[in-house]
Amino acid sequence: MVHNQDNLIIELGETDFFLNIISIYYQQGVNMGFFDSEVVQQEAKQLFQDYQSLIQLGGEFGKFDRQGKQIFIDKMENMMERYKIFMKRFELSDDFTAKMTVEQLKTQLSQFGTTPEQMFQQMNMTLERMKKEIE
Repeated sequence: MVHNQDNLIIELGETDFFLNIISIYYQQGVNMGFFDSEVVQQEAKQLFQDYQSLIQLGGEFGKFDRQGKQIFIDKMENMMERYKIFMKRFELSDDFTAKMTVEQLKTQLSQFGTTPEQMFQQMNMTLERMKKEIE
């Protein structure tokens, strides 16, 4: 099924659970033991900024040439992989607040009938459709 490329970006943008959770992590970081790590703080900040930039840039996806579209998709895939690693740090942490944050994410996503795994699957499916559009 072929989708309008601009609609694919809207679909990615609608997965703003991602942005909301990164924002929560980043904003709560000052009060979280897990965020005492400067590395974790920097990665949260960078993920938040990168996601915002990519979604904003994605609004112009339909105007990109083939190479520009491929670069955008590659950057989005890279950012998603970084986010998965970031989330895994929370899941593996012994820090109580980190565990609470993971539960908060699961609760927030469940209100929309999804799980973190399903969120990533949906984003991957969207990116796969975008790749097919440029082939």
